[in-house]
Amino acid sequence: MPANLMHTSLRKLMLALVFLGIVGLEVELALLRHAESLTQWIPHVALMIGLLSTVAVYIRPGAPTLRAFQVVMLIFLVVGALGVYLHFRGNVEFALERDPSLTGTRLIWKALRGATPALAPGALAQLGLLGLLYSYRHPAFPEDSTQARENVN
Repeated sequence: MPANLMHTSLRKLMLALVFLGIVGLEVELALLRHAESLTQWIPHVALMIGLLSTVAVYIRPGAPTLRAFQVVMLIFLVVGALGVYLHFRGNVEFALERDPSLTGTRLIWKALRGATPALAPGALAQLGLLGLLYSYRHPAFPEDSTQARENVN
């Protein structure tokens, strides 16, 4: 199999994984009724924008849609990190309400294993990283800009 064909196939597979991941996370959030507060709507909005961006890149993989896709994938990283923080903070508050004497590693361990899955929002960050990997040195980006960046560094 020629290298270009293999790279194209891998890119298509990565984009398909981003798409399936977005759909899967959105279904899971809907099943969990993750929409009780304004902050719980943040991942829904990010995922919907991500879905539109992924479809746009699939249909028209040009430099402008890829740049927009990269921005959305960076937003996934930020929203994922924010979600981990919010879940962890909520679990810490809950753990301290139940046992105010908790401190240090005991408190961290309780918060990580708390009522809300503290690390679950990291799945959104993983999708962001996968999307950025998909767009890394994408053939739709002009070669001149890549070479210019390499010459500067």
